[in-house]
Amino acid sequence: FNGSLEVADLPKVWNEKYQEYLGVSPENDLEGVLQDVHWSGGSFGYFPSYALGYMYAAQLFHAMKQELSVDEILASEDYSDIRKWLTQHIHQYGASRKPNQLIYDATGEELNPSYLIDYMKAIYFDVYHVQ
Repeated sequence: FNGSLEVADLPKVWNEKYQEYLGVSPENDLEGVLQDVHWSGGSFGYFPSYALGYMYAAQLFHAMKQELSVDEILASEDYSDIRKWLTQHIHQYGASRKPNQLIYDATGEELNPSYLIDYMKAIYFDVYHVQ
């Protein structure tokens, strides 16, 4: 971003940082520096939007689980109750409400990153055994 790194050095530095931060060594550039089209296309500005979307989704998922048996619904393959919940709490409002108002109305609190952190811990620590 600041011009201190040559493009040719990206794979090496990427792999070093992956190992340093995550304890993972990509086997090739497709698993490393080229693992996401946004980097090579210069569209890295999308990542903050994705992070916000993940936070909203995790918080909505948590709120939904307070009212519905989500695991049972997903196992049944009849998702109509989930669709109804989303319609009632989110979809019916479209762009008539700002995101901060939508999340508050649907969940009873402002956007809270702890739901995403908890979800990621459950997935990565429990499923993938990441320490």
